[in-house]
Amino acid sequence: MTRGDKMTSKEFFEQTATSIAALDRDELKRRIRNFHGRFKLDFTEDYLNQLNIDRLRHILLAAHISTSGSC
Repeated sequence: MTRGDKMTSKEFFEQTATSIAALDRDELKRRIRNFHGRFKLDFTEDYLNQLNIDRLRHILLAAHISTSGSC
């Protein structure tokens, strides 16, 4: 990191996107169901099971970005 260990918005986005891209389907669903941010993600198991892995990644990344107030 730069700037005295303070993560920039770009660094946060890159690190978060990279870590989410490495998650498998079950871990993505677990993290979405257990997400703790400024808002609650309230998806049913049936709905999450219908989504492809890219959509699951998108939901989790969007939640992290929205919660961070960055990017």
